[in-house]
Amino acid sequence: MNDDPVDRLIASWGQELPEVLYPTSELTKRILVLSGVLNEATRRVLRDLALTTAEFDVIVSLRRSGTPYRQKPSDLSRSLLLSTGGTSNVTNQLVRRGLVVREPDPADGRGTQIRLTDEGVALAEKAVKASAAAHHELWSGLPAEVVEQAAVALRALRT
Repeated sequence: MNDDPVDRLIASWGQELPEVLYPTSELTKRILVLSGVLNEATRRVLRDLALTTAEFDVIVSLRRSGTPYRQKPSDLSRSLLLSTGGTSNVTNQLVRRGLVVREPDPADGRGTQIRLTDEGVALAEKAVKASAAAHHELWSGLPAEVVEQAAVALRALRT
C-alpha cells in the first residue's frame, strides 16, 4: 500500500475520472499539501505568541520596511493584499494591544501612518524568528542540494 496521499489521490482519479488529471495535477496537489503543512507550522507558532495570521502579516510587514517601521495604511493594504477595511480592523486590534500606533504622516498632514511600537518590534522579530525556525525544521531532514533544487524549480514555475 502506498503511503503517499498525493500518489493515492492521483491514482484514484486516474481510475475514476482520468479526464480531471493534467500533467500539472500532481505538482499542483503537492504544492497545496506543502502549503498546508507550512501554514499549520506558522499557525502553531502564532498561537504560542497570541497572534492571528493577519496581525503577524501586518507587524512583520512593518518590521521588514526598516526604521522607523511605519507605512501608510494604503501601502500596507496593497503589500498584504488586504482590503483597506481589513487592514483597519487588524490595525485597531494591534493599537489596543500596544503593538502599533497611528501617527500623522510627516509627508501629508491629512494622512496617517501606522508605526510599530518598541513592543511591536520585539514581537515581530520574535514571531518571524520562530516562524522561520519552524519552517526550517520541516525541511531539516533533506539534503541541502535537494532544498536548493526545489527552490530553483519553484522560482522557474513562478516566472
